[in-house]
Amino acid sequence: MKPEVLSPAGNLEKLKFAIDFGADAVYLGGKLFNLRAKANNFTVEEMAEGIEYAHRKGRKVYVTLNAFARNDDFEGIKNFVKEVKELEPDAFIVSDLGVLLTVKEIAPEVDIHISTQSNVTNYKAVKVYQELGASRIVLARELSIDEIKEIKDRVPNMEVEVFVHGAMCMAYSGRCLLSNYLSYRESNKGACSQSCRWKYYLVEETRPGEFIPIEEDEKGTYIFNSKDLCALPLLEELIDAGVDSLKIEGRVKSAYYVAITTSVYRRAVDLILNDRETFKKELPLLLEELKKISHRPYTVGFLSGNRENLQHYETSSYIRNYKFLAVFKNGKWNVRNALKVGDEVEVFTPDAKTKKTIVKDIQILRKDKFENVEIAHPNQIAILKFEDVLEIPQNAILRKKSV
Repeated sequence: MKPEVLSPAGNLEKLKFAIDFGADAVYLGGKLFNLRAKANNFTVEEMAEGIEYAHRKGRKVYVTLNAFARNDDFEGIKNFVKEVKELEPDAFIVSDLGVLLTVKEIAPEVDIHISTQSNVTNYKAVKVYQELGASRIVLARELSIDEIKEIKDRVPNMEVEVFVHGAMCMAYSGRCLLSNYLSYRESNKGACSQSCRWKYYLVEETRPGEFIPIEEDEKGTYIFNSKDLCALPLLEELIDAGVDSLKIEGRVKSAYYVAITTSVYRRAVDLILNDRETFKKELPLLLEELKKISHRPYTVGFLSGNRENLQHYETSSYIRNYKFLAVFKNGKWNVRNALKVGDEVEVFTPDAKTKKTIVKDIQILRKDKFENVEIAHPNQIAILKFEDVLEIPQNAILRKKSV
């Protein structure tokens, strides 16, 4: 069976980027009851447009409903499920048993996926959720590939979804209360302030105001700061283990992030299924592409069975080596960040290929006609000429290395 590439959709634009760059499915949230309160998320009208866009192209949409509910949440949850089921989503993603029961009662025709927040780490728990009506399990991130394979072998008729890329939480399957206590933002309601990534020092009780570094380093320390997950080097093993869905984290990340990660994993999956020798040759290049998005140092996480090398102790900041300049739509460039004549740029195409070139000429649309300029600014529509003759496909991305 061909594994699914599942991409994040924090808003309608990101949904379309994910679909256009090769995602088989996307996951998104409404304005309430999902664990990404800081994502733009979808109104019901936007969700309708997104689902229609995906279905028209033969792709799927999963709606997150994975916050942990309190008693007074259920009236709102019922109304949300009633509205959304009319849009014909392909699944609801839930973590709370009460929410699962509510979805079954109101929308029995819609598949139910069990969120990673439910901490499923063994095949017996998978069987229980199967008996409760779930069709897919998003496994806990703490599992090794060997453990994932055993789960799939023991419950072969249950779909298994595994995170392969993106930010990782320092707490067990995201169950954390640091944000609640330090910034009064509840992580399990989707409002986490990422307190784990702050810089910490020790303060001795009788010496208030004296900050003692935990390590002998002028930068201090970041004791809870997780690296980012990148499972690309282990993708063959995950596919061979029978994983049904390969999930990319990042609903609050940029459209550029969504496009690059989706394209890279799409290319990788297709090569693994059809030409493993070429995949092995291209793997270093694909890994380099993943370094051109905003990221922290990468790790394969727990997938290898090695529980070391998961934390990054120097900084919680992202590595941002490249700037997203423009996207090619209907024969024109939609400018996202300023670009100028003479810029050394890269054209990244949806098939995960890159071509380096130089911007030689810029024309922007002003009052129904194009005029030559030296610099194009965000939100302008531009025609660009490059040093090389290039065939630019729909949805190609223009970027340049950050100074």
